[in-house]
Amino acid sequence: MIGFVALAAILAVVAVAWLAWPLLRHRSGDASSLADANISIYRDQLAELDRDLTAGTLSAEQYGTARAELEHRLLDDVGAAQSEPRARASRSGRLAAVAVGVALPVTVAVLYLHLGNPQGLTAPKQAPSDPANISLEQFQQMTEKLAARMQANPDDKVGWLMLGRAYKVLQRYPEALDALTRAEKLDPDNPEILTERAEALGLAHGGHLDTEATRLLDKALKLAPRDEKALTLAGTAAFARGEYKKAIEYWQKLAVDTPADSELGRALASGMAEARARMSGKPSPTPPAQKAANASAVRGVVRLASSLAGKVSPKDTVFVFARAVEGPRMPLAILRRQVKDLPIDFTLDDTMAMRPGLELSAFSRVIVAARVSKSGSAMPASGDLEGESSPVTPGAKGVSVTIERQVP
Repeated sequence: MIGFVALAAILAVVAVAWLAWPLLRHRSGDASSLADANISIYRDQLAELDRDLTAGTLSAEQYGTARAELEHRLLDDVGAAQSEPRARASRSGRLAAVAVGVALPVTVAVLYLHLGNPQGLTAPKQAPSDPANISLEQFQQMTEKLAARMQANPDDKVGWLMLGRAYKVLQRYPEALDALTRAEKLDPDNPEILTERAEALGLAHGGHLDTEATRLLDKALKLAPRDEKALTLAGTAAFARGEYKKAIEYWQKLAVDTPADSELGRALASGMAEARARMSGKPSPTPPAQKAANASAVRGVVRLASSLAGKVSPKDTVFVFARAVEGPRMPLAILRRQVKDLPIDFTLDDTMAMRPGLELSAFSRVIVAARVSKSGSAMPASGDLEGESSPVTPGAKGVSVTIERQVP
């Protein structure tokens, strides 16, 4: 059976990594060792477990089980890191960050489903010895079981929070939003719930943190000024709006408590340097990673078939993305526009990667696709319009994509 953590790392987007990665991507040519990266990540995740215990989200027994699981995986990861060639350490470290980022919320959700909650949800008679080692199908079934239980326990705010997290892992963002909205109504001043809902809004809108998400993050930070996830997302949202001074302020608060030589520390330093460069109007120096991204960029144009012109509105969202011909279905690069922008001249490159380790330059052939979404969600839905190119190689120019069919 495939371990769920590994499977989830492939199938799911870690929300903060997806939303913040394009702005806080690693630019340094000198990578830390994978072991150091894993230890740094472990400390961050242990701190999150401590917060969950203090907040009452986890019982002492659940906390002990989750911590033991995290320590076990740290030993495995560090052991593996010491045997890896140094040339692979940087990319592997980033992948480890993603895997652990998925592992913790998933493990907590699985523990919750198996061990019950303070309000007395019925737990299975026997929980698996390794809660993280479950299949995707099992996790989906458990999520549905929790959803059913929540209908009978609608006042359980922790249950709605965990259900929202589970739906996010499964990329069922509308349902995640619904669950987290229920949690917020029960506990409107809980910064964790506010941040989770803001994150879900960004995921549901293709990585765009809108006005409502920003409001939630502002409120969360008033309640918990040092919250790491809220600071990261608030800085990302400010950067995207062109409010570079504000982005620096958010990231600087986070940097104070972040080791400078950690993966996050380097990413924050890079993001703040980029923000300062944009504030001054001076172009930031092009790092080697950016030069490589330019070399592998795919350029072309997206058009809408005339036969479908009557099925769209000017403000409908258009997603343009590249995915590997052979490899994960997750987009390697993505941009968001509106129907009114068609025809769209596009450039997709490594700087638009949705997740570290999954860049255009890592694959020999890719397909560029475009989709018109009525809902604005990055997830395909019936009634969306779509089209795609023939397979091309990274660096291709003049790629043509015609949106010519409707999703059944």
